[in-house]
Amino acid sequence: MALLLREAIGGSLRRARTLRKRTLRDVSRAARVSLGYLSEVERGRKEPSSELLAAICEALDVSLADLLTEVVEEMTAVEFVGRTDTLVPIGQRHADLRLAPVGGRLAGARPGTPVASAA
Repeated sequence: MALLLREAIGGSLRRARTLRKRTLRDVSRAARVSLGYLSEVERGRKEPSSELLAAICEALDVSLADLLTEVVEEMTAVEFVGRTDTLVPIGQRHADLRLAPVGGRLAGARPGTPVASAA
């Protein structure tokens, strides 16, 4: 089953909170959201509104853009794990292609996108 957006957001928020050694109670007070609701968001059971997500990020001193970038990278990595159905452009062989790195950037290529090899 695919990773849901709310699960990826929750996981990223939990990682940010634990890396900063903050408690759920502390962050919930700072973000002005109930402790129970924040817990549900972190467990991927509730999908926060954009306003609530911004308040949680502010309470954690994390930019919303950085959090969403992490979410996209996590979802992209999960999507391509174990994937073997690489499409080959007409006229090229599989041996002539390699995949763009998942975590890195290669001349604007999206992670997992087939790109011509340098060899």
